[in-house]
Amino acid sequence: MHNELGRNDYCWCGSQMKYKKCHAAFDDKIRFYQEQGCTVPTRDLIKTPEQVKGIRESAKINIAVLDYIAKNIRAGLTTEDIDQLVYEKTTELGGEPAQLGYHGFPKSVCTSINDQICHGIPSEKVTLCDGDIINVDASTIYKGYFSDSSRMFCIGNVDKEKEKLVRVVRECIECGLQEVKPWGFLGDMGQAVHEHAVKNGYSVVKDIGGHGVGLEFHEDPWVGFVSKRKTEMLMVPGMIFTIEPMVNMGTDEIKLDEKNGWTVYTADGKPSAQWEVMVLITEEGYEILAY
Repeated sequence: MHNELGRNDYCWCGSQMKYKKCHAAFDDKIRFYQEQGCTVPTRDLIKTPEQVKGIRESAKINIAVLDYIAKNIRAGLTTEDIDQLVYEKTTELGGEPAQLGYHGFPKSVCTSINDQICHGIPSEKVTLCDGDIINVDASTIYKGYFSDSSRMFCIGNVDKEKEKLVRVVRECIECGLQEVKPWGFLGDMGQAVHEHAVKNGYSVVKDIGGHGVGLEFHEDPWVGFVSKRKTEMLMVPGMIFTIEPMVNMGTDEIKLDEKNGWTVYTADGKPSAQWEVMVLITEEGYEILAY
């Protein structure tokens, strides 16, 4: 924990309230868990009401962008077309695509098709075909605040196996959300996600997960989806992170495209699917900020 404040000092959260009436009991509770050996969030991971307000506005743009893609995506479009739609809608709404230029990423959105797990790079050479499944992962910067979410889309007549995979991954998130509550653990959510995927005959990618988000594109904590209950970081009000399990029809083994250094594929060439939501932990439970 950070240095102690006097009970009559202004609270560290910026509320302009005295510490004793604001976050004193909250800090005592975190300290209790920390003394039990639990991983607890540092104060910089707890978003203030003002920050949440800004992040929520960014998330509204991210949702609108994915809604726009949902209305326009179809067979015959290239993934470069999707990239242009994302860039145009994001900037029209006053935002910036967070992916563009991030660690050198060359496009405004990730488009991952079929056996691509994540970080697919849009290209004019890749055309959506009847029967494809695609994850469109959009991220937005608005007035310095970040948001991040993704959706799966079924293109035309998708076979029953792929359709089930897409549906089950969305169910995995719903199962995970049932475990998202203040003073629970990220591992509670991760185990619920993993159990539902395995029950349906699938595997969950171990090496790539969710993350904190809001003031930066990627923040702590790292969020895994093969974790165990009562493990990983304590979830407390004010934390914001993504739930984005990557579920494979076959093996959970992955391989990286060595040519572009970004795109991750399933090792066995079988399909993968992912949905991503961005959640805020509240006093009562959670709020989905972006989807």
